[in-house]
Amino acid sequence: MHVFVTGVTGFIGGSVAVRLLEEGHRVAGLVRSPEAVDGLKRLGIEPIPGTLDDAQVLAREAAAADAVVNAADSDHRGAVAALIDALAGSGKPLLHTSGSSIVGGDDRGEASERVYTEEEMAPGSGWEPASDKAARVALDRLVLAARERDVRSVVLCNTLIYGHGRGLARDSVQIPRLVRQAEASGVVRHVGAGNNIWSNVHIDDVADLYVRALKAAPAGSFAFVENGEESFGRLAQAIADSLGLGAPQPWDIDAAIAEWGFEPAVYALGSNSRVRGTFARTELGWRPRHDSAVEWIRAEVTGLRSSPQASFGGPAVG
Repeated sequence: MHVFVTGVTGFIGGSVAVRLLEEGHRVAGLVRSPEAVDGLKRLGIEPIPGTLDDAQVLAREAAAADAVVNAADSDHRGAVAALIDALAGSGKPLLHTSGSSIVGGDDRGEASERVYTEEEMAPGSGWEPASDKAARVALDRLVLAARERDVRSVVLCNTLIYGHGRGLARDSVQIPRLVRQAEASGVVRHVGAGNNIWSNVHIDDVADLYVRALKAAPAGSFAFVENGEESFGRLAQAIADSLGLGAPQPWDIDAAIAEWGFEPAVYALGSNSRVRGTFARTELGWRPRHDSAVEWIRAEVTGLRSSPQASFGGPAVG
């Protein structure tokens, strides 16, 4: 299979691309930076120069491919529209990467008992996102609606991802941000009390699900990608233990925004994102192998220190 991947230099897209290569597929990837071209070639990925704003490039590559994985930006409507138009009538798969911050709110580190299901994400279910996430949810629904245009469209909604990437970008977003702030200041911080909880998943299990979805997910499928959950307080404590630092300290939302920016502080690090995914397990036979972000931190977090590669922003945040 010839697969065209956007976001191939990023954490999710790069990991999925490498896994596809291991499965024997041919992979072409959109690349904006000339400096990344040689790295992609060394991995065995065909670089396609362009950006998400290059609708003609996207359309050409999507039409030439057997399948498309959009892992570059969960919010770029123009790119998604170009890919759908190019694939309309083909029956080819389009996997779109979303993030589970769509169910988050301005919780400021406080816990929530609310757990969301895949069924609630369907149009007409009665659930609607916070205003800051309405555009992303509308884009997810646009992808799902492409099944009416004979596109095998699938939305994979990732939660907090941990683990090391398999492509050019090694690090995800949330945990590395906490680690780097701690290394710079000598104090591990979490937003508010750190009682907020996120579902999570290991990057290797994410890549496995993408491969399975390309092969067999029906048109119009939506899946939460999760295997367990953890509070940010416990994640921060594991980081402190691994780095040999003192007990984590709370930050009010204004201080967190000053350090990380509004979107990361409020939605990636301060909200609750508790979801349950059954589709991947029951329909695609997905059996994730990793189930503890805390244990991964204790074993691997020192490997994040002063890493020259990071994948901040984009869909790696849930």
